[in-house]
Amino acid sequence: MFSFFQIRIYRGKFIAFAVFAFLMGIGLSALATYVLLEQWLENAKSQAADSFSRVESALQNDSERIDAYLQRVYANSGLVADVRYFLGNSAEGYQTARLDNSRYDQTLVSFPEDMKAFLGNSGQNRIVQVSLHTEERGNVVRFGSSGGTSFLFNVPNEDDLFRETIQRGFVIRKQLLDPNQISRQLGEFRFLVSSDALFADVKENRRIVSAAVSHTGDVYIANGAGRVGQDLFRKAAANERSRGFIRLGDTGRAFYVTYSSQAFDYRFVSIVDLSALFRQHAGILLIVFLVVWAAMGSVLLLAAYNLREAAGFLRRIIHSIDRVKSANFIPVSPARYRKNEYGMIAAELDDMTLQLNKHIQTEYLLKLKQQETEMKALQHQINPHFLYNTLEIIRASALSGRADDTAEAIATLGALYREIVKNENIVPLGSELALLQKYLKIMEFKYPDRFFYQLDVDEALLSLPTVKFWMQPLAENFFVHGFDPDREFNLLVVNGAERADAYVLEMVDNGATISKDRLAEIRRHLSLDEDSGTESIGLRNVYTRLHFFHGKGFGMQIDNNEEAGVKITLTFAKEA
Repeated sequence: MFSFFQIRIYRGKFIAFAVFAFLMGIGLSALATYVLLEQWLENAKSQAADSFSRVESALQNDSERIDAYLQRVYANSGLVADVRYFLGNSAEGYQTARLDNSRYDQTLVSFPEDMKAFLGNSGQNRIVQVSLHTEERGNVVRFGSSGGTSFLFNVPNEDDLFRETIQRGFVIRKQLLDPNQISRQLGEFRFLVSSDALFADVKENRRIVSAAVSHTGDVYIANGAGRVGQDLFRKAAANERSRGFIRLGDTGRAFYVTYSSQAFDYRFVSIVDLSALFRQHAGILLIVFLVVWAAMGSVLLLAAYNLREAAGFLRRIIHSIDRVKSANFIPVSPARYRKNEYGMIAAELDDMTLQLNKHIQTEYLLKLKQQETEMKALQHQINPHFLYNTLEIIRASALSGRADDTAEAIATLGALYREIVKNENIVPLGSELALLQKYLKIMEFKYPDRFFYQLDVDEALLSLPTVKFWMQPLAENFFVHGFDPDREFNLLVVNGAERADAYVLEMVDNGATISKDRLAEIRRHLSLDEDSGTESIGLRNVYTRLHFFHGKGFGMQIDNNEEAGVKITLTFAKEA
């Protein structure tokens, strides 16, 4: 196997191959480790984001339930009266006031019991304490984990019971207003949401250590107590970067990610110990290293085999020369590389044929690639334009404070772009229709209660092959030229039907119509085969791509509706 080592030139080549394989193995091992680490950290970040989202959602849900309950109180005079009896009274005073003002023909209303029933009706018991305060004192209703209720009366506002720390929970404050004089404040509600209950789901995540850090530096460690100290969480929360690496002990390193709450005063911090992460995935790393080094070993063995074959051929040449020198013309078995002159000619002809075939294929593929490049260039003209417009919509929403709507719009845009950036250029019409629907949802988000759409396409059209991302520019023309944001009802309808010889798709709106001169100009530009100098993003772009793909069997017609708006009709011949 290694007989070629006797020849110096091949010995040097083999050593060079061995060094290359060794360095390549180190590089691939490092690269694989880096890629896996990035994936694991991205998974950890996703888990942290999911945990933070659940906590924020729970806090928001509790806040909304509290608001709903206060609306219930103000709407019920009996509850309002019982709240006022409870405010500022002792236990005896509260009961006396209730009894003195009760009527035999009415059910005696209990504000604490009603509150417990309402706030706990969703099966969630995160609100563990409710207190009602005057300027100096407060009365407390505490809900036990077993379902019991306890009371404390006339507790000073400075008492430790009312000290707000993140270890105890989050305090949601609400004013108690006089229903008869709304500008008059009678007292203040304080609802305590338990951190233990709020972070219960986070405790189940054993892979990352998470904590909540208040602006004062208080730390509530949700899970993994003892593995990471509070000072490390404070340091990560104080860092301007929302993610990065931080020193853990003298030699260790950790990855952290932070999220700031928009509605409550705290930061959610998750930390991953890198050494523990590597120990946890040691099996995967071992397998990767074994695969990489086995591949490098195979490459080295293949190089040795090739060098051995080349060395054997060289020895055959030298042996033949020596035989000629010694006048030894005894026939020997032909070399398996080249049997004779005819074999060499045949091999050269095969090589020539192979090269000619390669040239033909190259020319053919170059033309196909040129067509594909033209198609992609047209699509790439649309994608940035659409992205800039959509990001401007999301930016306007973010500035107006519509956090939930902004998050939903970003998720829709992300889903839309995941489909757009896929490599396939040819998709079923159903997939293109789904892309359009995502875009229309974003426009619904931009114009709530002023824009409506309807999709009615026969199932026969959904499997029709077509190029990707052309419906959205047609719909965008409506929003640019025909849409009226001051009108209460803007409608876009997409209809699709199968006819005897063609598939017909219509996009109809109720916006502004097109003047006769402008309509004639648009039709003239669409009828031209060459680029007419019109805008690169618009009807001409869509028409060019569809006509390029579907050929002469495709047609586009633009008309004004009789009452209002524009109708775009696209025809796809079945024979095409």
